[in-house]
Amino acid sequence: MKKTFINLSTAAIFLLPWAVHAEMPPITGKPVIDTPKLLEWQADRGVVLPNLDDPTADTLYDLHAGVSSCDIVLSTEGNYHPALHDIWPVFLAKFKDKPLRNWFYTTSPPVVMPQTQHHSLEFGNFYSSCMPSVAVGGKPVIDKLAAAGLTDGAPLPLYVDQGEVILVKKGNPRHIHSVWDLGRKGVRLVTPNPTSEAGAFKAYAKAIYAIAKNDPHPPRGMTADKLINIIFNGANHDKYKWLAGARIHHRDEPWSVAYGRADAAVILYHLGVFTKQSFPDTFDVVPLGGTVSDPRPLPGTTIGTRYVVALKGEWTPRQLEARNVLVQTLMSDAFTKDLETHGLKRPDNFMPMP
Repeated sequence: MKKTFINLSTAAIFLLPWAVHAEMPPITGKPVIDTPKLLEWQADRGVVLPNLDDPTADTLYDLHAGVSSCDIVLSTEGNYHPALHDIWPVFLAKFKDKPLRNWFYTTSPPVVMPQTQHHSLEFGNFYSSCMPSVAVGGKPVIDKLAAAGLTDGAPLPLYVDQGEVILVKKGNPRHIHSVWDLGRKGVRLVTPNPTSEAGAFKAYAKAIYAIAKNDPHPPRGMTADKLINIIFNGANHDKYKWLAGARIHHRDEPWSVAYGRADAAVILYHLGVFTKQSFPDTFDVVPLGGTVSDPRPLPGTTIGTRYVVALKGEWTPRQLEARNVLVQTLMSDAFTKDLETHGLKRPDNFMPMP
């Protein structure tokens, strides 16, 4: 088996080569957290970190369980979850003669560091002390794992995205066609939570700014700096101009556009397409470069890269086998096809494992 190595001293995102490089003005405002009013029941053990409860998604309070032995656990950023959903049965089928009985994977904001630190993961009243043996994340997450001495071998570049789109209500009633329209009076934008999903929030905010900065024909009287100040820094004095989800943006943002206060959400291309496909009568997608079927990211768009890495632990031979087979499956040609089906690509330097 040929090994692939990558130098993570380089950035995990890059600006398109013809883009103008410029510093985005500081964001000094605070978003309104857009969530439904729900009763928050007390969990059996109180709050255990990390937990994946999300008021706009599923929370299980009537499943009471503690799981301490697993064959495989994958801790991963969740923005490629449709492709992961497709490949997981392929991975499990490789153990048909001796099936993996206990497994799970999380598709949330990165929780691998607190999960390993606290030796626990909570979801409602479900608790697991099973530790992840494989992780997927961006450069900051991988760097933290490496600095903590948790990685086992070099991380491998797994996939790259295709920039962002704008998610709007069906029929686009606010007539939103560009990032400039997000600054219009009365148009309210929902973003990832800038605290719990700081990486995703910064990436989307920078995309708005950089796309505007690289536009050779901005609206009269508008600049990229002014757009950021209007959206994020309260320049138009609209308390609800900037909204944010509570926890998991690929759940929260669609909820806010469908049922909350938001008119639009900037979201990764593949997540926008998946959301539209899942709820065709609720959403439409506004491309930021190219078309929905043929994305061509605008100058200034940031392209994110995610990496897969095996993790150290006191693994049994069975767990080691499952860990290695999972990495091979994620690096296979079969997963390449799944990624492409869901609007993602392999990195240019990708080398599949047999």
